[in-house]
Amino acid sequence: MAWIELTGPEQATGLLKQLYDAAIKRAGRVYNVIRLQSRRPKVLRASTQLYMEVMHSPDSPLSRAQREMIATVVSRTNGCFY
Repeated sequence: MAWIELTGPEQATGLLKQLYDAAIKRAGRVYNVIRLQSRRPKVLRASTQLYMEVMHSPDSPLSRAQREMIATVVSRTNGCFY
């Protein structure tokens, strides 16, 4: 199994610290799915922006609940724990 060195919130600086602080404000903590991207903060920023657009945009014809249900089914189908 592959191992990715994670940077925790206590070691984060610069852009990564800003992104972690935003994650804490949004969710109350920094989940591992966010920490997995800690080696590339710019990629994490882009990933978070994409997630926010897909899941929270008022421009979607789907409700938030429908989007969450789709994400849950896709995660389950892919064997993803997130």
